[in-house]
Amino acid sequence: MKIAFLSGTSIVNSTLFASWAVRTIETAYGPVTYKAQGDFALINRHGYAFPLPPHAINYRANIRALADLGFQDVLSLNSVGSLQPDLPPGTLVSCSDYVGLQQGPATFYDTELKGGAPGIANNLIPRLVAQLAPEFVLHPGKTYVQMRGPRFETKAEIRIVRHWGDVIGMTAAHEADLCTEAGLRYNSLALIDNYANGLEGTEIDFAKFQALVRDNQAKVNRLFTRLLAILA
Repeated sequence: MKIAFLSGTSIVNSTLFASWAVRTIETAYGPVTYKAQGDFALINRHGYAFPLPPHAINYRANIRALADLGFQDVLSLNSVGSLQPDLPPGTLVSCSDYVGLQQGPATFYDTELKGGAPGIANNLIPRLVAQLAPEFVLHPGKTYVQMRGPRFETKAEIRIVRHWGDVIGMTAAHEADLCTEAGLRYNSLALIDNYANGLEGTEIDFAKFQALVRDNQAKVNRLFTRLLAILA
């Protein structure tokens, strides 16, 4: 099964993909470096050189690269914060809808009077819910709230947006919009690394966030191992 993965900093720290071939493709929006093995391709959304912060990622180049390479199914793994007390760090979710009001959507329609209906296909998610269990319990049907970054949200902002969805991040809405425009089927996986700022009495900063991501590294490695086996 031909699958493209979109992931973040966790894959840079993983040895799981060390033997995969490193390739670069030129797109109309710039070059994209990716890793490939068999029918799989993997893009680190932040890049493989100096990691770009979320607001500076070339989302259009990443998604255009996957379309140009002939992929139709995209599985995205996002690091998110929890907006709900009953979704603690370490929980694996899939989002079926999203809020992206803080900035305009990423789009390929620069010169056409055209727009598309938003959506997340999640065509692979029922299979993953069934086959990842019981090792991984995947909670589907959640709502993703996208903020711009690169800073984390203030406690006041969290008090507002926690009523909008279940998890919060900085990347998935752009990717879902572009995949829909490009005719790709976007599938959402998100690993909760932390409670959002102020929720459950927490304080969040970048150093603490990086430590939480490191704590989840073994879980991410095991998750990707299972995903590759299930989707092979």
